[in-house]
Amino acid sequence: MVSVAATEICFLFLLLLALLPHTSTADERKTYIVHMNNNLRPSTYSTHHDWYSASLRSLSLSSDASPSLLYTYTDAYHGFAASLTPAEAQTLRRSNSVLGVYEDTLYSLHTTRTPEFLGLEHSEGLWAGHSTQDLNAASQDVIIGVLDTGVWPESSSFDDSGLPPVPTRWRGECESAADFSKSACNKKLVGARRFSKGYKMASGMKEVGEADSPRDYDGHGTHTASTAAGSQVRNASLLGYARGTARGMATMARVSCYKVCWKAGCFGADILAGMDAAIRDGVDVMSLSLGGGSAPYYRDTVAIGAFAAMERGIFVSCSAGNSGPSRASLANTAPWIMTVGAGTLDRDFPAYAALGGKTGRFTGVSLYSGKGMGDRPVALVRGNKNNSSGDLCLPDSLDPDWVRGKVVLCNRGVNARVEKGAVVKKAGGVGMILANTAANGEELVADSHLLPAVAVGMKVGDKIREYVKTEVNPSALLSFGGTVLNVRPSPVVAAFSSRGPNTVTEQILKPDVVGPGVNILASWSAVAGPTGLDIDTRKTQFNVMSGTSMSCPHISGLAALLKAAHPDWSPSVIKSALMTTAYTHDNTRSPLRDAADNTPSTPWAHGAGYVNPLKAMSPGLIYDASVDDYVAFLCSLDYGVEHIQMIVKNPNFNCSRKLLSGPGGLNYPSFSVLFGKSSVVRYERELTNVGPIRTSYVVTVDAPPMVGVKVRPTRLLFRSVGEKKKYTVTFVAKQGEAPPPKKAAFGSVMWSSRQNQVRSPVSFMWTETEST
Repeated sequence: MVSVAATEICFLFLLLLALLPHTSTADERKTYIVHMNNNLRPSTYSTHHDWYSASLRSLSLSSDASPSLLYTYTDAYHGFAASLTPAEAQTLRRSNSVLGVYEDTLYSLHTTRTPEFLGLEHSEGLWAGHSTQDLNAASQDVIIGVLDTGVWPESSSFDDSGLPPVPTRWRGECESAADFSKSACNKKLVGARRFSKGYKMASGMKEVGEADSPRDYDGHGTHTASTAAGSQVRNASLLGYARGTARGMATMARVSCYKVCWKAGCFGADILAGMDAAIRDGVDVMSLSLGGGSAPYYRDTVAIGAFAAMERGIFVSCSAGNSGPSRASLANTAPWIMTVGAGTLDRDFPAYAALGGKTGRFTGVSLYSGKGMGDRPVALVRGNKNNSSGDLCLPDSLDPDWVRGKVVLCNRGVNARVEKGAVVKKAGGVGMILANTAANGEELVADSHLLPAVAVGMKVGDKIREYVKTEVNPSALLSFGGTVLNVRPSPVVAAFSSRGPNTVTEQILKPDVVGPGVNILASWSAVAGPTGLDIDTRKTQFNVMSGTSMSCPHISGLAALLKAAHPDWSPSVIKSALMTTAYTHDNTRSPLRDAADNTPSTPWAHGAGYVNPLKAMSPGLIYDASVDDYVAFLCSLDYGVEHIQMIVKNPNFNCSRKLLSGPGGLNYPSFSVLFGKSSVVRYERELTNVGPIRTSYVVTVDAPPMVGVKVRPTRLLFRSVGEKKKYTVTFVAKQGEAPPPKKAAFGSVMWSSRQNQVRSPVSFMWTETEST
C-alpha cells in the first residue's frame, strides 16, 4: 500500500520537475538547511539519507554543480543541507513532510596564568575527599569536542604522555588529508574532522582558500582547544611575554576538534554537521567559541544542535559574543546553553607613552616584542591633518609624507587593532598610540603589534588627543614593561563582552557567567603570525588572545572536571554548580567592575559572576532541569507546533497542558523579572541537595528599594542527598515608587548553610506602567 507520505514525495517530484526548465545556474545556488518531519518518511526508504537523496535527485541531475545534498543530519537535527535555488527552496516549503527551509547563516568567531587565578593549582581541596591525582584520573574518561578552525596537532599542548588508552566508547575519527595524517591524532587529541561543504557552496564551489583538512591555519581553534584541555607545557610564552607553564583547564581530558570555521567565517550548515558528528562520536562536553546574533530558537542552528546534545547528557558551552558594551548584544542565549562572558586575570602587560613637555608619562598595555624606539622622543601626529579615516588608521588612509618617522595617534574602532599598527608601519611610522573612544571606555587589550605600540584607555586617550591638538611640537617615546602579576583590582568584566538583556527570551537572564577571556596565553598554529595578519611572518608556539572565544573553552574545561568528579550530573546541574558558586567581588573585596566605564558591573554583564571551580565542585544545592522541563519552557513561548518540532526530536511532545506559567518559570539558577501589566511576579523553584545530609539553609534577599521580595519558606532542611525542596519567590514593584532611571535594577536570592552559599542573581525590568 502506498503511504500518504509517499504520495507527498511524488507530488514533490512533480513540482521539482516543473521547475527544471527555469532552474538557475549553479552560481545562483545557495545553501539551505531543510528541516524534515521524520515521522513522514515513506517505508520504501530504508534510511533518512535515502529519502532526502531521492527528494533532491532530480535537482542534482539538472545541473553541472556538485551534488545538491551537502549534509544529512541524524543526531543534532532531523533534515539535511542542500544547494538550492530560491525557487527550489520555495517548492520544498510546500511539502507536508518539510517543517522549514532556511537559508544558511554566517557565524563568526568570538575572538599561563589562568589555572592559578582560578585556584586549579591547589593540590588539595578542589574535589572534597579526593586528591588532584584522583580528579586527573577521572577526567581521562571525559572528551571535549571543540568546534572551531581546526587544530595544529604537533603542538606540545596535545602531547599524550602519561595518558592511558582512549576510552573504548569513543566513536570519533581522525580524518586524513594531504597535510594531515591519521597518525597526527593520539591519546590526547582523539579526533580531528572538517566540514566545509557549506563554506564551499557560499564561495561558489571554489576551493576554500586553505587546505581542506582538519589542520588549523588560523590559530583560533588550536588556542581554544588547548585552553580547554591542553597538556602542561613548561616555559611557554609569547615572544617572552606571560612566561610560565601553559596548561588547559582539564589537563588529562581528551579533545576532539571539528573544523567548521574557515577564512570567510563559519556557516550554519557546517556547524550543524560538526555538532551532529560530535554527538554521534560521543563527546561529553561541546565547546563553541562562535555566534551569529540573536534569533528565535527554531531558527538558531547552534541552539537546535545544542538541544540535541543536552538530550544526550552533553554539556554545551558557547561564547556570549564580543559586541559589548552595547546593551542587548548577546549571542547563544538558549537556556540549555552555558552562555559565557569574559573578564580579566590578575596579569597585565604594561607599556608607557611618555609625552614631551610637562605632560608626563601615561600607562597602557602592549605585547610588542621587537626592537624598541631607543631613548629619544620622536614627533607625535594624528593620522592625517584633515582626514577622519586617518584618525582611525584604516588601510591606505595615511599619507607617508605626513607620518614617516613619527609616532601616530590612532583611534580604536572599525578595523582590527593590529591592522592599525600595520597601516602605520606601511606608511613609514615608527610607533603608534592606540587610544580608546567612548565605545571601548577604559578597557585595555594587549596585542603583539608589528611596530612599537601602546594601547591606552579613553580618559588617557582624550588627554593625548588634546595634547596633539594644542602642543606646538608634540612628541612621544614608547617603552614596554614586560609581564606584571597580582594586578589589582582583578578580575574586571571586559568591555567587549556582550551584554544583556536577553532579547530572545527576556525572562531568562544571560549571560550565565564570566570567565578568563582577556590576554589569555595558549597554543597557536605554527603557520600563523601572532597578529593573524598575512604580512606577519613571525612564528610562535603560543599566543595571547582576548575575547569571549577565550572564556568559553575555560568553562568547557571546568565542565569536564565537574563531569569527571560527578559523572551522574546532568548538563543543567553542572551549569547550576558553576553559576550559584560564582563570585561577584574582586581581589580588593569590592564589587566587580565594568572595564567600559569603571563602574560596578551588573548581571547583564557578568551573569551570576566570575566562575569559582573550587566551590563549584561542592555547590551544596543545585537547580536541575530535565528535557521535559525545557520542552515545557518552549511550550510557554507560544511557538507553533511546527517550530517546537524543529527543536525537540520527540514527536510525542504535548503542549496542551501548560506546565509553566511563563518562560521565567523554568527551574533556572537565576531570575529575570519583568514588571509590565502586572506589578507582581511570582516564580517557583526547586533545589536538590548534593551536599551534606541534615543541612539547613536560610534565605537572604538583596533587592532595590522600589521592589519588595518575599520567599516562602525562608528555611529549608535537607535530610538526605538527592532530596528536593521547592520554594516560591514573589517580586512586587512597590506602588508609588518610581522605576530606576534606566528602568532596570538588580539583586539576588541566596540560600546559605554553614558550608555553602547558593546565590542566584536577579534582574528587574520595567516594560510599561504597572497595575496590580
